Amino acid sequence: MQYDPRAIQPFRDELTRIGFREMRSAEDVDETVAKTKGTNLIVINSVCGCAAGKARPGIAMALKQAPVKPDELTTVFAGGDIEATARVREHLGTIPPSSPSMALYKDGQLVHFIPRYQIENRDASQIAEHLLDVFGEFCAARPAEPPQGGS
Repeated sequence: MQYDPRAIQPFRDELTRIGFREMRSAEDVDETVAKTKGTNLIVINSVCGCAAGKARPGIAMALKQAPVKPDELTTVFAGGDIEATARVREHLGTIPPSSPSMALYKDGQLVHFIPRYQIENRDASQIAEHLLDVFGEFCAARPAEPPQGGS
């Protein structure tokens, strides 16, 4: 089912406003998942109430509080980015389709997945805490930038 793009734009904006890059095609997904360095949080966004009241607010809280974060933040919209969402689900292998959901990749490998049932049974702060734990385990602290200029 394809949603009216105007109707779902505010839900897309909730993630892009906090730094997520949308993957709108299967090619976008393949290029992103093929990257073998660093971490990438892929969010399968949705129109459902648990995405609006729990998942997106929980993600925003986690990113605001996280001492370490994924190197890349990407998203597809179930019911909006049909091909891209299907391709993300192909990359998830045997994990059943679930939206909303979140997948963390590290060095090109899936290392953690949060399905809908783990979202709908938690509130936004619990989701944020879960994500903070996941980021702490899998996302390396970025080294400090060397000073620029001469001495």
